[in-house]
Amino acid sequence: MGDGEVNRKRKRGRGGKSRKKRSNEDSSDQKSPNPPPVNNRSVATADGNRNDGKKKSQLSSRSSSLLDKMRAKLSGGHFRMLNEKLYTCTGKEALRYFSDDPSLFNVYHAGYQEQMLHWPEQPVNIIMKWLKNKSPSLVVADFGCGDARLAKNVKNKVYSFDLVANDPSVIACDMSNTPLESSSIDVAVFCLSLMGVNYQSFIQEANRVLKPGGWLLIAEVKSRFDPNTKGADPKVFIKAVCKLGFTSELKDFRNKMFILLYFKKKDQQSSDGKQIQWPELKPCLYKRR
Repeated sequence: MGDGEVNRKRKRGRGGKSRKKRSNEDSSDQKSPNPPPVNNRSVATADGNRNDGKKKSQLSSRSSSLLDKMRAKLSGGHFRMLNEKLYTCTGKEALRYFSDDPSLFNVYHAGYQEQMLHWPEQPVNIIMKWLKNKSPSLVVADFGCGDARLAKNVKNKVYSFDLVANDPSVIACDMSNTPLESSSIDVAVFCLSLMGVNYQSFIQEANRVLKPGGWLLIAEVKSRFDPNTKGADPKVFIKAVCKLGFTSELKDFRNKMFILLYFKKKDQQSSDGKQIQWPELKPCLYKRR
């Protein structure tokens, strides 16, 4: 081999190595650049903020829940106090009490509606059904109407009475002294509303405004007519109503929460009510839950 040929091989060898080196450099240039350094402190702070936010949200939720429970407890206690007041005073005293602060009436009825949610059946629904099977021309007086639900759900003309007129259709008055004319009503309704210590005067007022042959419907809490728990004897109560000038048409004791009594007014007045021995109806007081 001559010297020239050897030199050419050496040049080719150096050139090959050089090309490989450049190729490696080019491939390294094409690699993605290194990611920026991570600030671990910033990540930790962000995670901490998220955790703090969750904790605050949980604490806020718990706080709201506790406040709701406290409000419900206070509201329930207020309702029980007002309920006891209604059962242990006269209708005239109750009218004066709620007239001084009508907002108390809203508190009472909110609590009342809450109690009704626990009843499997409500007597007002049965009375509505009974009325819908009668002539829509019958004029009705609803003594202690509450939210005037009866008037809103039947076609009959209904005079709604209660201690406060929260609805334009309600007449605020003492139920022993309504503005109705004598013998002007076909049906008188007491749906869980014989609450005053002078409840008999409410029934006497119903007797005054009812036409001869008119209906008297009374729905009351069953425990108030249970002699075994110091309630009134229903037979004594029915007898007292009949002495006033009614006949007992139907006694419904099937419901576990309330009783329903249906009376019809006689053509002739039997008594003015002064000599009748009315049984005491014990207050229906709600226990703390």
